[in-house]
Amino acid sequence: MTGPTRSTADLDPRRRRMLFRAWHRGIREMDLIFGQFADLELAGLEGEDLEEFERILAEDDTDLFKWISGEKPMPDHLKTPLFARIVAFRPEEAFKPVTDL
Repeated sequence: MTGPTRSTADLDPRRRRMLFRAWHRGIREMDLIFGQFADLELAGLEGEDLEEFERILAEDDTDLFKWISGEKPMPDHLKTPLFARIVAFRPEEAFKPVTDL
């Protein structure tokens, strides 16, 4: 998967900007993690989770990659349930093609 799969037609302008930002990170690995997470989860994020996702998208890609990969210790401000969901997100599992058995 190399680009967005969801339409932005049903998203408000704020979520459209966030979806674009999630897919245009600057580091391809971060595009795939954040973009695919946003494709599946952004429409359902509300309140504090939506605010937090916006703050996470403002973080530096290099730092995010190091925190997600475990290369650098996670800062306290990212030790949250939402960031844990992002770290645990496996795009390849979320978008597996359905096959006949």
